Amino acid sequence: MTSRGAGTAFSRKNYRLSTEPEKSKVTGIVNSRLLNDYLHRVFTNADGNQPAAAYRKHLTFQNLQEHLDRLLAEENGSEDSRDQVAEGRLGPSTVVLDHTSGFEGLLLVDDDLLGVIGHSNFGSIRATTCVYKGKWIYEVLISSQGLMQIGWCTLNCRFNQEEGVGDTPDSYAYDGNRVRKWNVTTTNYGKSWAAGDIVSCLIDLDEGTIAFCLNGISLGTAFDNITRGAGMAYFPAISLSFKESVAFNFGSRPLRYPLVEGYRPLQDPPIADLVKARKLLGYLKNVIHIGIDVTEGKLVEKDTSMWQLQGEPTVLITLAHIFNYFSPLMCKVYLVEDVLMTFLLSILERGGAVEAHPLIQQLLDLMWLLMEEYEVHECLKQLLMSLLRAYRFSPIIPDLGLQIHYLRLTIAVLKHEKSRKYLLSNVLFDVLRSVVFFYIKSPLRVEEAGLQELIPTTWWPNRFTKEGKESKEVKEESAEERLRRRAYERGCQRLKKRIEVVEGLQVQILKLLLNNKDRGGGEASRYIFLNKFRKFLQENASNRGNLTVLCPPEYMVCFLHRLIAALRFFWDGHKVKTPAALSSEEAYVPPQLFYNGKVDYFDLQRLGGLLSHLKKTLKDDLAAKANVLIDPAELQAVTMDDLDEDEESATSAAQSQRPSAALAIGGALARPGWLSSPTLGRANRFLSTAAVSLMNPRRPLGTQEKIKVRTLSVEQRTEEDIEGSHGNEGLLLGRPPEEPDQPITENSLLEVLDGIVMMYNLSVHQQLGKMVGVSDDVNEYAMALKDTEEKISRCPKRRRDIHEELLKSQKVFSEKLNHLSRRLAWINVTIYSKEKMQDVYWLLRVCIRTIEHGDRTGSLFAFMPEFYLSVAMNSYSALKNYFSPVNSMEELPGYEETLMRLAAILAKHFADSRIVGTDIRDSLMQALASYVCYPHSLRAVERIPEEQRISMMKNLLAPYEQRPWAQTNWILVRLWRGCGFGYRYTRLPHLLKTKPEDASLPSLQKPCPSTLLQRHMADLLRSDRDLAPSFLNSVLNQLNWAFSEFIGMIQEIQQAAERLERNFVDSRQLKVCATCFDLSVSLLRVLEMTVTLAPEIFLDWNRPSSELLLRRLAQLLNQVLNRVTAERNLFDRVVNLRLPGLESVDHYPILVAVTGILVRLLVDTDVQG
Repeated sequence: MTSRGAGTAFSRKNYRLSTEPEKSKVTGIVNSRLLNDYLHRVFTNADGNQPAAAYRKHLTFQNLQEHLDRLLAEENGSEDSRDQVAEGRLGPSTVVLDHTSGFEGLLLVDDDLLGVIGHSNFGSIRATTCVYKGKWIYEVLISSQGLMQIGWCTLNCRFNQEEGVGDTPDSYAYDGNRVRKWNVTTTNYGKSWAAGDIVSCLIDLDEGTIAFCLNGISLGTAFDNITRGAGMAYFPAISLSFKESVAFNFGSRPLRYPLVEGYRPLQDPPIADLVKARKLLGYLKNVIHIGIDVTEGKLVEKDTSMWQLQGEPTVLITLAHIFNYFSPLMCKVYLVEDVLMTFLLSILERGGAVEAHPLIQQLLDLMWLLMEEYEVHECLKQLLMSLLRAYRFSPIIPDLGLQIHYLRLTIAVLKHEKSRKYLLSNVLFDVLRSVVFFYIKSPLRVEEAGLQELIPTTWWPNRFTKEGKESKEVKEESAEERLRRRAYERGCQRLKKRIEVVEGLQVQILKLLLNNKDRGGGEASRYIFLNKFRKFLQENASNRGNLTVLCPPEYMVCFLHRLIAALRFFWDGHKVKTPAALSSEEAYVPPQLFYNGKVDYFDLQRLGGLLSHLKKTLKDDLAAKANVLIDPAELQAVTMDDLDEDEESATSAAQSQRPSAALAIGGALARPGWLSSPTLGRANRFLSTAAVSLMNPRRPLGTQEKIKVRTLSVEQRTEEDIEGSHGNEGLLLGRPPEEPDQPITENSLLEVLDGIVMMYNLSVHQQLGKMVGVSDDVNEYAMALKDTEEKISRCPKRRRDIHEELLKSQKVFSEKLNHLSRRLAWINVTIYSKEKMQDVYWLLRVCIRTIEHGDRTGSLFAFMPEFYLSVAMNSYSALKNYFSPVNSMEELPGYEETLMRLAAILAKHFADSRIVGTDIRDSLMQALASYVCYPHSLRAVERIPEEQRISMMKNLLAPYEQRPWAQTNWILVRLWRGCGFGYRYTRLPHLLKTKPEDASLPSLQKPCPSTLLQRHMADLLRSDRDLAPSFLNSVLNQLNWAFSEFIGMIQEIQQAAERLERNFVDSRQLKVCATCFDLSVSLLRVLEMTVTLAPEIFLDWNRPSSELLLRRLAQLLNQVLNRVTAERNLFDRVVNLRLPGLESVDHYPILVAVTGILVRLLVDTDVQG
């Protein structure tokens, strides 16, 4: 292509314009008079006026380029003056962070050298340009709200890992985390910042002042009389602690908040290009506004909203001339953000649905037609990055108007098929984190977010006792409280409706990305999304410690809910078209996905261990049950050393491919910065454990026909590999005989569902637990306020000083509660709403069905990834603990049945030999232990089939050696508690008088014994003559060990306490000591349970083991009584020390357990005698 503006002829794609006279008359071009009028109307002068017809030059396409050059050069004189070097500034004109010498500590710097993340205790870095005269400004985009000091420093400032910007004489900083300003000393200043805020840093070197703004609102002058004079020049600088991240804008992009009068950005805007781009955009608007009526031979005004090109040659050639100059300008981020994005947003400002504005689609068509491919790629990339920055760093206003505005434009761009596919293939998930578009940030300052107007009346529950427990007495609500609560709920509903608008737009984006009908020009969007989504999951699963790659959990929570909504939309849409398929309410992931190799699970643990081990040990089962043969190459032995070598080589290869823009050992490392730029370069390391079909037909298969599988990476997969065709089943290859032969849904949706389950496991569950902290804070302040009000009512009138202090405290607590209750309303709507609860419940049911289907496959169940069981347990825990009391789990449809099915899974699999991972087995045991603690879930265990109940009890009664016996013992104790001697208490009796606040421990729930499971235990012990002695011998062995350990520890504690010098006993030692005591008591209770339910095991002399068991039991009881009951003995002295951490250690718990055993033995001996 010829250089732009260099000559009169230029080529672009499939057409050519020329000045040759014989080509002047082109078919379809209007007559010369009308063309002249049209071109003069489109290409107006700088003042917007047209010269009189008699004085204006006759325009044709032959002289249009010359005319356009003259128009664009009209303001060159003023541009030259603006482009002169600004006085008062030293350094490069393009301002970036100084990654070569201007840093201290370990930092990760973005590829564009504008974003930075702290990677050491307190790293510091400055910019490459300094100022010594005049007024200057730059902006900092806050990506995390932790400890940072932002401001200015001189070249002489020396920082270290403890002292940063503001800690030395000639450096000045603002810290919104601690709400302070720093210059050697520190004082209160400004407001607290939050992730998504923008800090403007202003320095006036004429007056000697420094000030800061937060989201465009001035915080006032922070410092005056700063040091000035010869040799004093100030650099923008920041110090930030580990994991904190920001992005700087020195002027390379338009400043978000209007310039404070007289202040200039450190980097000058591209004025010449900006003027030119705005002129060209004006010409483009004129083309859209002006139409040519060929039949009437005149120009007409057109409705811009419905403008279409319609193949008019005159208009097309006119646009080609405009884009000849406009295209290269649209590769620059400043111009894309200031000119193009502003124009596109203005189109949508007229309101209505995005579909009502086809002009944006037409403009994108023009860009793909008239711009070079590399130009349109760069333009779209910069446009989406600008939209993401604008969305993420927009302040929250009551109607969320800014966020809605940017999301609408994002949808409009993604509606364009060619643009969507390019962005999916090369930008979303690769260059920037598209999940940011699905995040709704929580306001830290409710006043600025307008929540006071939206929720004018605040309310908080008063149902908690002083110990923080829910009060059992349901108090009548007063009329005033009822009115407040209802007003608060109405405010929450108003907030919910506004947030639902944003969530609906976010779901629309995902629906566009999951479109599988847009096969024009290549692969459908859904299959591009699937491969990118899988790589996204891989990075978050494989780089759990690498902060630069991990997606923040608060983003993941929002992404999960939007993805579930989009998935269920397509799933149920397919059900309408294919009635035989399952609805989304019956969704599950079929077991063949876990072993046929079509979906890659990276290095995630399977229930049966490593995948390489399973392929070797279960290859015959795969061949027999699923007609799958593993490629011989897959069966090579893989040692841990091999894995390490592969990982190291892949890592080194990846590092060699990364740009070495800013690499310094112990210093500023170049990092792809999704948090700030947001850009992300990736090392494409892919550990493939897959085995993929060779497209052989799946059905019908004889017993001898097997499918040989091989390995493909995610990038190599096609739509056919996923959906299948012509007898090939795609993802459903290798259906086991136990799996029903019926359609489930589109195969691609199954992979999305699998990814959603993995996402929940990676970070969503932890984030759900974390956000409960706000609710806990409300409860604490509510209790404090209630306590203060009670003290005010009891305060004597003569003590005015105390009364005034109490009133101040009351005011502080009330203000804090008003703030927290509004913030809690936001969190309840965005995270803990009823709809979000139903999403988590749906996910729980998906996991239950998936586990049930996998379990039926026998040995192939071992291929299932561990995270399915983890998500089943964790999602139930979240529903039970995190969403209440806002929403009740009991109200969910099919709750009782779901509870029972989960109970059956826990009962069956906690001792399943197919599950080998220690961690997942422990988790299953803990989940079962939690299940039997509460009456509702215990009843669910009792409702599972009798055969499964008996099997569970038999597994619990297996010998304690070689397994985690403490959890098993605790489960048995829970089944007994409430039936034993003196074992019905919910508060520790010995603490009720001395320490009533410690009498309620979290483990002491209300007793809920299970007589049904006790009966199963008694039947097993009576009927199986080998089971009873082996079980009881193991219990007695563990009791002997636990009590001996306890005695040894209290001896050490007593010796430490008797020394003259002051010694502090290690808190960990006290904790272990208390644990050994609690274990001893619980083992005694299990013995009491056994003696009560099946006394003949000890007293029936026809049993060969009875006498031995009774003798061992008597010896142990004697040992316990000797140690505990003697006056002023070791146990007595340690108990009387009342050490913190040993509150549960006392005579009562252990003596009543021993007494219970002795009483039952005596009573049953008389009965048998």
